[in-house]
Amino acid sequence: MAEKPKAVVLLSGGMDSCVSAAITNQTHRLALLHASYGQRTEARERRAFEEIADFYGVSEKLVVRFDAFAQIGGSALTDERIAVPETGATLAPEAGIPITYVPFRNAHFLSAAVSWAEVIGATAIAIGAVEQDSSGYPDCRPAYYRAFEALIREGTRPQTNIRIVTPVIDLKKSKIVRRGAELGAPLERTWSCYQFDDEACGTCDSCRLRLQAFAEAGMRDPIAYRAPIAR
Repeated sequence: MAEKPKAVVLLSGGMDSCVSAAITNQTHRLALLHASYGQRTEARERRAFEEIADFYGVSEKLVVRFDAFAQIGGSALTDERIAVPETGATLAPEAGIPITYVPFRNAHFLSAAVSWAEVIGATAIAIGAVEQDSSGYPDCRPAYYRAFEALIREGTRPQTNIRIVTPVIDLKKSKIVRRGAELGAPLERTWSCYQFDDEACGTCDSCRLRLQAFAEAGMRDPIAYRAPIAR
């Protein structure tokens, strides 16, 4: 039997990237890449990454740092002077791009993934970007990844053939939860909160989207939250 091709999966430790890894694991051997960039929950996300990697028995791992984001600022995730919104207002489509957007973040992550993929012979890069039910980040749109794939073709060796796959980009968050459950993904090991690393706040955009997804999926979110929240 032919060996499965290898894919680099960008694994933040969140629910979307975890389910993307579960989907990719069906057809590829996994190499997992985690990016730390000075975000508020950096240590907790790293722990989630390691636990998910252990769950899938992946030893080929890479953790990269992007310290420039904290220096650049401009995002509530990397600048302590900017509060993380708790109103849920940015869940509305008309709210525009929220302050939790980290400017051009995914381009940096993808660049590292392409470099590593070229070195280890991976033929795909999977990222858990979601367009539906998301916070409206501009680097989570299909057109963005098509453009980046064209950039890979122009900027790598002639024999390099790396495609970008976005396994959950067209799914509603509730569908991502259901798909993860179907595949036995370790959703209990994931972390989505923008603010805290002991118990999730339940009030930031990411927590609200996650709680809403589990509710719509008719499932209970397995992680702990700081305050009693109807789920």
